[in-house]
Amino acid sequence: MDCGIPFCHEACPLGNLIPEWNDLVYRDDWVEASERLHATNNFPDFTGRLCPAPCEASCVLGINAEPVTIKQIEYEIVERAWAEGWLGPRRPPQRTGHRVAVVGSGPAGLAAAQQLARAGHTVVVFERARRAGGLLRYGIPEFKLEKHVIDRRLGQLAAEGVELRCGVSVGAWETDCPSSASSGWETVDVATLHSDFDTVLLAIGATIPRDLPIPGRALHGVHQAMAYLTGANQATEGSLVRPSIDAAGKAVVIIGGGDTGADCLGTAHRQGARSVHQLEILPEPPIVRSEEDPWPTWPRILRTYPAHEEGGERLFSVSTAELIADETGHVRALRADRVRAVTSATGRTTFEPVAGATLELRCELVLLALGFTGPEPLGVVSDLDLALTDRGTVATDNRWQTNVEGVFACGDMVKGQSLVVWAIAEGRAAAAAVDRYLMGTSALPAPVVPGQLPLR
Repeated sequence: MDCGIPFCHEACPLGNLIPEWNDLVYRDDWVEASERLHATNNFPDFTGRLCPAPCEASCVLGINAEPVTIKQIEYEIVERAWAEGWLGPRRPPQRTGHRVAVVGSGPAGLAAAQQLARAGHTVVVFERARRAGGLLRYGIPEFKLEKHVIDRRLGQLAAEGVELRCGVSVGAWETDCPSSASSGWETVDVATLHSDFDTVLLAIGATIPRDLPIPGRALHGVHQAMAYLTGANQATEGSLVRPSIDAAGKAVVIIGGGDTGADCLGTAHRQGARSVHQLEILPEPPIVRSEEDPWPTWPRILRTYPAHEEGGERLFSVSTAELIADETGHVRALRADRVRAVTSATGRTTFEPVAGATLELRCELVLLALGFTGPEPLGVVSDLDLALTDRGTVATDNRWQTNVEGVFACGDMVKGQSLVVWAIAEGRAAAAAVDRYLMGTSALPAPVVPGQLPLR
C-alpha cells in the first residue's frame, strides 16, 4: 500500500500490528498473520465482531477513498486460525508460585487472566454470574456475538491453567442486581482473597445504568436496557424458559441511540415486537465526514447497524419529557419534545425544546439505553473501601494499583463505559503491572494506555 505512517496502528488502543498482518494475508501466510494478530490482542474473535474499528477511520487510504476493511481481515484471520487448529493453549514453561485473583470475567478480566497465566502465575477468576463472559455473554445479543465464540476462548484459558469460579460473589453485592444474571451465589469476602492470594485484580465493569428522572419513570413496562438484554440472553441460552421482559406483540420505544440501543432494537425484532422507535437526543449526523471532522479523527457520522436495516424508526433531536400511564399503571404512551442543540461560548452543549414541536408515541414497553455511570458501589468496592474519582470510577495510580496495597483494577470500572478493544488493552496493561509487582520486572507485552506508565 505504501501508506507511509500507518495511522491505523496508532488509532488502535491495542497497538495492533495491522500493516504487518495485512501484508501477511496478502502474501497468503495466514499462520504468521495469526501470530502477529495475537501478539497484541488476546481475543480478535471478539473485536473482529464487536469493535467499531477506529483503525479503519484512521486508515491512510481513507483520506480520499474507502479505507481497508481491517476489521473483516482480522475476523478472517482468527476464524481461519480456529478452523485450522492453530490456537491451542500456550502454557508457561514453569510456575512462579504466585497466586492472583481476578474478579470479573468480562474482556478485561479474561485478557488479564490469560496474560498472567502465561507469565506462570496461578490465576483464579471469580464471576458472580452462572457463566463467564460478563456483558459479552449477558449484555450482547446472540445475533451479534455467538456465545460459542466466548466458550472456545474459555476452553483455551482453562487449558492454560486459568481456573474459572462462576456463581461466586466477592463481597456483599445487592442480590437483585439484574446485571448479575445469577442466583444462589457462593460468597467470598475480601479478607479471604487477601489471605489466599498474593494480589487481586478487579475488573468488574461499569454496570450502574444511567437513569431518566422524568414523570412516569416508575410505571410498569419501563426497564433498563441491560435488564432486558440479560433476560433475553438467558432465554436464548436456556437458563430461562422465556425472557423476563418480552417485546412480543408490543409497541416498543428505545431511549438512546448508541450500541446498546441497537442491541435492544435487534432483540425486539426477534421477539416479534409490533413496532419499534429508537430516540436520540442528538441531531442526525452526516453520512460522510464533515469539514469540522477531518481524517484521521474518529468521524461523527451516521452509523447504521444490521438491526436498523431490519426495521424500526429512528428519531433524532428528540428529548423524552413524560411517560403516560393507562388505567392499570402500565405505560401506554411517551411524550417527547423536539429539541435543538445550543453550544455556549465555553463549548458546553445543551438542548432546548423547539416551541410547539412535541410528539406522542404509543408504547407498551420502554427501554432505557442511556449508558452506564460506573461500577456498583456495594460489594467489593465498598468492602475494600476503594477510592473513587470525581466520575465515580475506581481511582488507580499510574501502575493500575488502587489505594489498597496489592489490589489492582482495570477496564470499565476504571476508564468508565468504553469499547471492548479498550477493555482488552487495559486488561493486558494491568496484567503486566501485576506481574511487575510480583516479580520486580515483567516481560509481558502491554499497550501504552493514557495515564499509565509503560512497563518496559
